[in-house]
Amino acid sequence: MQNATKIGLNYTGTQMSPKDCERQVRASMEVQPDFTGDERNIAILRSTTIAEADAIGSVPIPGSAKGMVITGLSKLAGQSPEVLTDKLGERLAFERGGTRLYEALIAKVESIPDTSPEMLGRLKHFHDEEASHFKLVAGALEKLGADPTAMTPGADVSGVTAMGVLQVISDPRTNLAQSLNALLTAELADNAGWELLIDLANAGGHASLAESCGQALAEEHVHLETVRGWLKSELMSQL
Repeated sequence: MQNATKIGLNYTGTQMSPKDCERQVRASMEVQPDFTGDERNIAILRSTTIAEADAIGSVPIPGSAKGMVITGLSKLAGQSPEVLTDKLGERLAFERGGTRLYEALIAKVESIPDTSPEMLGRLKHFHDEEASHFKLVAGALEKLGADPTAMTPGADVSGVTAMGVLQVISDPRTNLAQSLNALLTAELADNAGWELLIDLANAGGHASLAESCGQALAEEHVHLETVRGWLKSELMSQL
């Protein structure tokens, strides 16, 4: 793995072959498609499929008596407890994915010669905090009588969203800066997700949950600013 961005033989840009580029543009003007239409057709198709599509899963009915009571009381109070349950499921999936992101980055950093012991130590610490956040959310779901093993719609979408970040960090060709940039994307979303969860917990009358989430958010903010600093330092050292 090359840990610095290098100049090399990259043939993807049109400047590498201006004559061929001109011919390609000219051909695109001369040879027209044998059909008529514009972007409206694909827009119509998208609208049709959206209207016909089912939802991405559902929040499961509580499987315990405690969960049924809590849900029933919330419904009587005019609330929709499934919204909080879904967002907790989303955070659960994200924190589980977060531990995997840090595991992948730790493996990459360990393979880089002259790795900073300080960076490696902090990465492992952040990994452990992500794992503790996972346990925090799982415990919160259990206290609400929900099933932490269930895949809620938010959890499903969160897992798909995080796939790209994990692919970047796991790719053996990506260097440290590129991996940190991908991790920064995840940490930005992670911080925003905790902020929203705190607002939902407070709105639902779960002050203790909001307080616990606030502690997790404080730790995630440290993750964010540290990763941001590492990325800047790494790029500045290459400049």
